[in-house]
Amino acid sequence: MIIIRKSFALSGLIICLLAGMLPMLKVPIKGNWNLYQTDVLLFFITYMIIGITGLLFFIRQLVGYRWMTHIAAGWYIISITAVFFKINNYFGWGFADHLLSRSLHMRWGWIVYLIGIVLLLLSVKKLKQIEE
Repeated sequence: MIIIRKSFALSGLIICLLAGMLPMLKVPIKGNWNLYQTDVLLFFITYMIIGITGLLFFIRQLVGYRWMTHIAAGWYIISITAVFFKINNYFGWGFADHLLSRSLHMRWGWIVYLIGIVLLLLSVKKLKQIEE
């Protein structure tokens, strides 16, 4: 049996949705970039995963919701890793990548997104059924 902590689930979904609008990268001259400005495909896949997770929560598909919270957590790890490696190996040239990696910085939006993902993961609790 799966139990969902509704307050954790709703706050996690809201935080994840809002995190995409927060600064994710600090780019010289242009300023802070949110998730959409960082990578459009990453933005759409992230919001698709969050949207499906929210839909499954609201239609009470608990097993599907549990799976999607784990998929969202895996996607967070993949996306932050991809952005990190994109920053550090942008051109494929050692000198240019070294200069670029010193000028681009990850921002605090990733931490807020991580908090939302952790709340989504904590919202699902699986209880073991006692057999008589």
